[in-house]
Amino acid sequence: MGSSEVSIIPGLQKEEKAAVERRRLHVLKALKKLRIEADEAPVVAVLGSGGGLRAHIACLGVLSEMKEQGLLDAVTYLAGVSGSTWAISSLYTNDGDMEALEADLKHRFTRQEWDLAKSLQKTIQAARSENYSLTDFWAYMVISKQTRELPESHLSNMKKPVEEGTLPYPIFAAIDNDLQPSWQEARAPETWFEFTPHHAGFSALGAFVSITHFGSKFKKGRLVRTHPERDLTFLRGLWGSALGNTEVIREYIFDKHSSCFYSFADQLRNLTLKGLWRRAVANAKSIGHLIFARLLRLQESSQGEHPPPEDEGGEPEHTWLTEMLENWTRTSLEKQEQPHEDPERKGSLSNLMDFVKKTGICASKWEWGTTHNFLYKHGGIRDKIMSSRKHLHLVDAGLAINTPFPLVLPPTREVHLILSFDFSAGDPFETIRATTDYCRRHKIPFPQVEEAELDLWSKAPASCYILKGETGPVVMHFPLFNIDACGGDIEAWSDTYDTFKLADTYTLDVVVLLLALAKKNVRENKKKILRELMNVAGLYYPKDSARSCCLA
Repeated sequence: MGSSEVSIIPGLQKEEKAAVERRRLHVLKALKKLRIEADEAPVVAVLGSGGGLRAHIACLGVLSEMKEQGLLDAVTYLAGVSGSTWAISSLYTNDGDMEALEADLKHRFTRQEWDLAKSLQKTIQAARSENYSLTDFWAYMVISKQTRELPESHLSNMKKPVEEGTLPYPIFAAIDNDLQPSWQEARAPETWFEFTPHHAGFSALGAFVSITHFGSKFKKGRLVRTHPERDLTFLRGLWGSALGNTEVIREYIFDKHSSCFYSFADQLRNLTLKGLWRRAVANAKSIGHLIFARLLRLQESSQGEHPPPEDEGGEPEHTWLTEMLENWTRTSLEKQEQPHEDPERKGSLSNLMDFVKKTGICASKWEWGTTHNFLYKHGGIRDKIMSSRKHLHLVDAGLAINTPFPLVLPPTREVHLILSFDFSAGDPFETIRATTDYCRRHKIPFPQVEEAELDLWSKAPASCYILKGETGPVVMHFPLFNIDACGGDIEAWSDTYDTFKLADTYTLDVVVLLLALAKKNVRENKKKILRELMNVAGLYYPKDSARSCCLA
């Protein structure tokens, strides 16, 4: 899909179809190494849930152990929501080298460093775009701090290993925030938006645009203005922007603090360039505090997790972003206050003022994930809501379902086995409940589980559940925190890896323990995974059913 036109066709995009076909050859070879012989390769999808930094690290552990056990090579699709997308994208930026990826992760959390100057410069640069939103601020100033990464590569850079079939086909999930009412009312499939190395768009509509043209301006299906492809730092911020649907907090911020941004802009008018950078760093802290200090409570409640305790003043005990902004880096103050390049070269005083002003405007509107709507005025779209909007507002898919089941369940992808890794700190079966409801409404085959049974499981979750229906894919569901790996200490584990812990609290020891836990869940359930691989190979290709030498 390298064309400059919008593609509206049923079924898989031709690039994905070709990549999946090429992947089948590698899957068959992998199955043979696992002592499972089949004439056709079953389609296996691995899903990673949201969960912030915890999901990021745990998902890396899952992928690493699957690679070690020879299981990752038998996977056709990798799909993620929120924090898991950070891990999955890293797999491709490191060419599938899990050892190097793990080493890099440990190195990042040993150094405890973050390049404030570069992040701020990237944010100021992003503010020059007509579609700047709080997602840009969140991506470059928050997510980059949490992950200690600022990747400048692009999704299109992942094409080579995907097209060669050496790595699974990745799918990154978001939702169209403007369609939230449709989601709340009818669980509308068109709410879901997907990104791959080839395309971006609405799978339910079969409407896509080349990933290199995501963010460019279209009208009537034709490209009218090209914008550069957005980097992975921005996309990670978009995929992990669960705060984008927060009306109550938006009102709180605007009603009480909107004047902050304009006051800051007035102050800047009286500054010389000499004092610009010092004031920018100092005021970035107050901006971050005023925008995000209260978001911790809201985001936790939006994902069904326990809200943090309040101190005597009524503020959240862990004003995590404020702390982050006050402790940018462990380098000296002199280094913090000096950008890598002269501010006049990187961005003028007017650019910085524009950044502050735009951030204030976006906060007042609570505007996230703004991008040009490539379906604007498109004659091939019957739904006027989809074609009448000039812009889309894309946010974290975890606001709908905290794992990307809706993107791998369509029959066009023909998925036979789903390995669902749940990294939630709350109820690990909430995603199953939500997906069951979604599938029931739209008559999509999905295993049915009684609510009473899910309630029972959630009280003391095991490490693996195998869900089967009369039709549709087999689902293997793996809660991260479970009695098999954590014993009676599930709550303690959840507290240690709270979704909104500051990255600075993730010492190397804490990171290594979480990696080990995630790996153990894969390793201890390898026989079950192999058994289901063999079963689906035989079930979907009965003429020459799959054979296994021995799984014991």
